[in-house]
Amino acid sequence: MKKRTIIILVLISIVLGVFIGTNWDALFYIYKPFPQVYPPKVPQELKRTGEAFSDIVKSVGPSVVNVSATKSVKKGLSPFAPYFEGPSGDFSGEPFHNFKSPKRWKERSLGSGVIVSPDGYIVTNYHVVEEADEIKVTLIDKRDFKGKVVGSDPKTDLAIIKIKANGLPVIPWGNSDKLQVGEFVLAIGSPFGLSHTVTMGIISAVGRANVGIADYEDFIQTDAAINPGNSGGPLVNINGELIGITTAIFSKSGGYQGIGFAVPSNMARLIMEQLLKSGKVTRGWLGVSIQEITPELGREFGLKSLKGALVSEVFRGSPAEKAGVRRGDVILEFNGKTIEDVGYLRNMVAQTSPGSSIKIKIIRDGKTINVEATIAELPKEVSEVKPDVEEASKESALVGLHIMDITQEVVKQLRLPRGEQGVVIIRVEPGSPAEEIGLKRGDVIQEINRKRINNSRDFNGIASRIKEGDTLLLYVNRGGKKFYVTLKAYS
Repeated sequence: MKKRTIIILVLISIVLGVFIGTNWDALFYIYKPFPQVYPPKVPQELKRTGEAFSDIVKSVGPSVVNVSATKSVKKGLSPFAPYFEGPSGDFSGEPFHNFKSPKRWKERSLGSGVIVSPDGYIVTNYHVVEEADEIKVTLIDKRDFKGKVVGSDPKTDLAIIKIKANGLPVIPWGNSDKLQVGEFVLAIGSPFGLSHTVTMGIISAVGRANVGIADYEDFIQTDAAINPGNSGGPLVNINGELIGITTAIFSKSGGYQGIGFAVPSNMARLIMEQLLKSGKVTRGWLGVSIQEITPELGREFGLKSLKGALVSEVFRGSPAEKAGVRRGDVILEFNGKTIEDVGYLRNMVAQTSPGSSIKIKIIRDGKTINVEATIAELPKEVSEVKPDVEEASKESALVGLHIMDITQEVVKQLRLPRGEQGVVIIRVEPGSPAEEIGLKRGDVIQEINRKRINNSRDFNGIASRIKEGDTLLLYVNRGGKKFYVTLKAYS
């Protein structure tokens, strides 16, 4: 009996122990205070940085405006639509034949701008206000003004708007020539119509050219988020100064992908001053066609460096011709400034006032030569002609390249100057080396390895002596634009 009682008591103790252990917090609640919340220990430097960016936005923000441009566009109705779509979208409108004439529709573009004078002058992009019938400018305090384009320059994608107002907040100009890659910048604008949106990034690169956005490019590249609607807004540095006008993005999706471009403030200011002073932009002209120096061209011309710009043509009567510049020269310096690439030289010349005397350092046949030229005003440009010639069956000794002599008919079709000599490319075989380097039907080859080509006999005579693997230096005329290109010969 005693034994049984002891066993029962032991079992009861085990059960009670398990129960109490698993329900301890509920049976014997003990208050445990939460850990005390302390303010984060933010370094003073970080605090000051955050406050600095906020101060920049407070200072610059009021000078940023929203630009809304409206233009009328003629649109014809689809001949496949039997009825005009009614307001309710149910195609309950009148029959199509009553709407045969094109209708005028309103298209609206949204962009940004920045106030640069207290009396209402605003810098924006040309593409924001291009062909606009009405322009509405909205300030940060929600006031609306009617804007008027008082000057524009499509070649740099810049425009100046004027509104009737005084005492407006103005952004100070910065010196874009002193920008360094890695500097912090802020972009302010109206992406997707969201006014006064601020994004931050760094300067990713400077001097970006050959982007294909404008004729004269010297873009600042930034990773600050830029989206549709930011166009024309300011890019500012940490001093709250205007160092660029945001212009475009590189995107495959249509939105931000980390690559944005801005027109440098120094270029924008120069354009603005000329437009307001004379109503037009006057650009300097040296009178040469130039091209980038590739490694292949560098070897052919015996160059030790790929810096500079290769002169592919010198125009008759131009400042360059008068100064003694020749085709095949490489321009190394322009007025004491080293030429890194073609875009830099083109912008330097364009921004030089006509009548200015400048010094040019060139390299010719391995020798350095200094010349002096007086810059002229850029003449009216001639539009590029797209060639269209009939195919012929003559084939050159170079595989993949078909040529013919220049005839009167070819001169007419290509609008070549009288007396122009060379051979015309009438066919480029797909996948051939000639196609890979960019030669096209209608191109005129005027030299091979610096030897003049007058006709197909000259061409084939030189081509017959070419060995497989030789590198050829061709001088090509494409619609009036002349340039050098290298071609690898194959049998």
